[in-house]
Amino acid sequence: MSQLRHHPEITFVDDSRQTPPQIALLLTGSVEESTLRSLRSFAETDVRVVLVVDRMRDADLLDVAECGVTSIVWRREATSRRLLRAVLAARRGEGDLPADLLGTVITHLGRLKGDTRGRAGAAPLGMTQREIEILQLVAEGLDTAEIADKLAYSERTVKNVLQHLTSRFQLRNRVHAVAYALRAGYI
Repeated sequence: MSQLRHHPEITFVDDSRQTPPQIALLLTGSVEESTLRSLRSFAETDVRVVLVVDRMRDADLLDVAECGVTSIVWRREATSRRLLRAVLAARRGEGDLPADLLGTVITHLGRLKGDTRGRAGAAPLGMTQREIEILQLVAEGLDTAEIADKLAYSERTVKNVLQHLTSRFQLRNRVHAVAYALRAGYI
């Protein structure tokens, strides 16, 4: 709290029963089952989560994303500026990952794609080529403006495609959409 208190764009909620929070900041040493239970309870509400963690196994990354976590910050990197960036990204429904975790995500994308391609009985997602292209760029860590520039779309088009996709498949955010597409073998 001391890292964020001096930022005027952040308002702390003392009693969440009167004013429900928009963002929850969860601080933990590692991702254990109790952490996942807490994350799942937030996923049942409209509260977006920023996870501040000391360490995380590669295998925990998809579980955390499936719980609706939009931003992850290594505790050792949790400066005032870094936490603010993560909280603001979460508020916008965007993902914010440390560079090393982003590399892990991309590595796992390739493995998961190979693991799911030939799977018998895999249900097709029904994603359009444009949705897949946008999700691939989201998975690479590009923000809305960068995706729009790279694909020669307007930022509004990129946002609309992502909104329609997350709504159609009942996903919580961009990170959840990437995890969903990964498991189905689209990216």
